[in-house]
Amino acid sequence: MGRLFVVNLEGKIYSCKHCRTHLALYEDILSKSFQCRHGKAYLFNKVANVFVGVKEERLMMTGLHTVADIFCVGCGSIVGWKYETACEKSQKYKEGKSVLERFKVSGPDGSSYWLNHEAHVGGSDADDA
Repeated sequence: MGRLFVVNLEGKIYSCKHCRTHLALYEDILSKSFQCRHGKAYLFNKVANVFVGVKEERLMMTGLHTVADIFCVGCGSIVGWKYETACEKSQKYKEGKSVLERFKVSGPDGSSYWLNHEAHVGGSDADDA
């Protein structure tokens, strides 16, 4: 494997809870109303220091989407997913955007989000359109 290149972000940063690799900036949040099987998730306009997994079709709460899991480049932990395509016209705004699961990242103040045992186990996104 080649040399690891990590971008250091400046500002209010969301980072991997396992290795503290910078993942996204607070100012790039588009929505905080997304849900995943561990509870809350945030939609970001852009993320850094992730690699994209295999694309697959997933039936989510808002319809069928082609998504790919995203992984931290520092430790390889899955931290969320990226929307590749949306079948529903009303969901096209998600294309190219990424979702970070709050359970898997530390917030700008170093806080972690604890597992929500009441989260919907089968869902992966929010009805916020």
